Amino acid sequence: MLSRRHATVESEETGIDLAPMLDFVLNLLIFFIITTSFVKESGINVTRPQALTAEHKESGNILIAIRPNGEIWMDKRRVDIREVRGLIESLHIERPDDTVVVIADKASQTGALTKVMDEVKLGGIGEVSIAAAPPVGS
Repeated sequence: MLSRRHATVESEETGIDLAPMLDFVLNLLIFFIITTSFVKESGINVTRPQALTAEHKESGNILIAIRPNGEIWMDKRRVDIREVRGLIESLHIERPDDTVVVIADKASQTGALTKVMDEVKLGGIGEVSIAAAPPVGS
């Protein structure tokens, strides 16, 4: 027969406390979210014109591409010229320090470029850059 002493002993389950590890992983996740720069890509590849005075800039978080046929692309989708100002205004509210880089194909119309630049400035962003490729061999 079993004695009462053995019957009353409750078995304790041993395990690993995951709370410190989860805290650490959550802190890492927050760190990476804060330090990541979110870039709105244009969504298409464009042949940029070459310029002798082209400079490399790290800034320019909002990209707008203009294709040779005049199509305008923002955030990997085609947009109409009338949508550009509204999209820029909403992006400017979310991230007021962002700048715009217009990537116009070398075969695109100058009129499309000036319309896009006007809409960007009317949308509240004063600094607009035009992307150009450095000359071949430099």
